[in-house]
Amino acid sequence: MTDTPKPVGPYTPIMRVGDFLLTSGQVGIAEGALVEGGLEGQLTQALANLRSVLGSEGASLDDVVKATVFLVDMDDYAAMNAIYCEAFGDHRPARSAVAVAALPLGARVEIEAIAHTG
Repeated sequence: MTDTPKPVGPYTPIMRVGDFLLTSGQVGIAEGALVEGGLEGQLTQALANLRSVLGSEGASLDDVVKATVFLVDMDDYAAMNAIYCEAFGDHRPARSAVAVAALPLGARVEIEAIAHTG
């Protein structure tokens, strides 16, 4: 499992509220820098980071009930869907995909999630 990256701002990566876990947005960083490979590399790493953050509380992607994906280019939507579906398998949490003007560190994609562990 990937080491959970340090936050790039003044926030907590994950918070537990009863049986729910709320994650902060995860971008494709490893060892303090964005990974190579454009959207594919960054989203693959962001999902690994999300797995790690959830794992720190004993949860997994299977526990995710809602995800939000932020894209700087909606032309990446189809490619994002392919990578997202591969990561989540047959599990299909509710999801929003939102176009944004920019993301931290110049990332192309960011993902946050709400998981239920009850």
